Amino acid sequence: MRQAGVAAGNADTVGAATAVLQAGGNAFDAVIAAGFAASVTEPALSSLGGGGFVLAATAAGEVTVFDFFVDAPGRSRPPERLEPAFLPVTVRFAGADQVFYAGWGSVAVPGCLDGYLHVHRRLGRLPLGAVVAPARELAARGTIVDATQAKLMALLEQILTLSPEGRAIFAPHGVLLRAGDRMCNEPLAGLLDAVAAGQVRGFSAPEIAKPLELAMTAGGGLLSEADLASYVVVEREPLQATYRGAQLSTNPPPSFGGSIVLAALRELGRAERLDGSPEAQVRLAEALVGLSERHAVAPQSIRGTTHVSVVDADGNVAAMTTSNGSCSGQFAPDTGIQLNNVMGEADLHPAGFHATSPGTRIGSMMAPTMMVTEDGTTVSLGSGGSERIRSALTCVITALLDRNMPLGVALASPRMHWDRAVLQVEPGIPGQSVEALRSRLPVHVWDRRDLYFGGAHAVARTPSGQFTAAGDDRRAGIGVVLDVDGGLVRPSANSVEGYSPTT
Repeated sequence: MRQAGVAAGNADTVGAATAVLQAGGNAFDAVIAAGFAASVTEPALSSLGGGGFVLAATAAGEVTVFDFFVDAPGRSRPPERLEPAFLPVTVRFAGADQVFYAGWGSVAVPGCLDGYLHVHRRLGRLPLGAVVAPARELAARGTIVDATQAKLMALLEQILTLSPEGRAIFAPHGVLLRAGDRMCNEPLAGLLDAVAAGQVRGFSAPEIAKPLELAMTAGGGLLSEADLASYVVVEREPLQATYRGAQLSTNPPPSFGGSIVLAALRELGRAERLDGSPEAQVRLAEALVGLSERHAVAPQSIRGTTHVSVVDADGNVAAMTTSNGSCSGQFAPDTGIQLNNVMGEADLHPAGFHATSPGTRIGSMMAPTMMVTEDGTTVSLGSGGSERIRSALTCVITALLDRNMPLGVALASPRMHWDRAVLQVEPGIPGQSVEALRSRLPVHVWDRRDLYFGGAHAVARTPSGQFTAAGDDRRAGIGVVLDVDGGLVRPSANSVEGYSPTT
């Protein structure tokens, strides 16, 4: 029996990947199908107008990171026009208000559409039309809004409904969609038809680029046709390291998430394994403090990021993390593609907004990761959660490699995150450990598990071809294992129960 595994943050995102695997696609077809689908099903987190990374490991042993994160815009714009033209939007959280920067001036050069097409050309097996088809169907007939997306959309309502295009998608009857409602994006369905037919080969296609530059100029944005024409997907060698006998591969510079996680693991690896004792919890917390201080930026409440992991029956591995920032509220005209607001994300611009030269690849905390353990088990994993990505991955990796937890248990285990003022702690850590932590650091114990602590989705394959897939229920995660030959799809034993793709 030949199996494959998929884990992602939405049932229909997973469904797109499994449909492609059942049609004979490989892991790279499946992860790209999931990426296209996530632009429909997870619109507060991902978009063809955002950016991201795929870590791809072929069964033959080639490991490549495809960097299609965003570039700073402004090519062909005079220097005096490189000041931000933001639209400040106040987002109201339970504990505080936070100003988000949206609007045309917040948009960086998009990379997801170009990246998906590049990865498919390099490594895909199925025709492009078959890979795009699940997302096209979801855009046309709609996806059911899940509880996580409903919560995120409610937080970002003022941004998502800034434009007529946004209101038509997210509040088609004058009221923001809620959990259980059907959400359609007919303009995106039309755009995906053109992509499938080979008529649109990236954001630089004239039917996208020309109207977008006109809208940017009218709205005070910096993005130009020259930016889109110059955009390049970069293939990079992964960062690699060994921890507890496992070989890890992750995202290299100019992004910083992978290097920060590996630095924390190197520090932890100098001493005995973490065993869950109070002393071990203190060591882990101190490592999280150290990795946070290595990237000292202001803490952020929410940033839109999601992750997909796929391992196929042949042993190909794909880990993909994508982001649309906090969304700009603006759309590429007549495409249904909501644009990112990465130029308005303060944590990605420590030198100041638009201090980065046009054409420069922006750094990111995203860190799609693969590891091969001592017994030969291959794991694809990654997380959403902005600056909490580094903490989530460190907690999950140590749970897997130090404490030998099953995949689903490791993802569900309580996490910690140092926000440079307080150690944020999920419920479930024993009282003695909490007291030991409080003797060293200010500690806040949450009364519930929360999407604040990231959304890690992972798939594991043993050398004998047995699979486990686990989705993080903090962000509506779903993990499924499918029998490729028989076509059976079922929730993994260590996954969130209740997998039910939209019908």
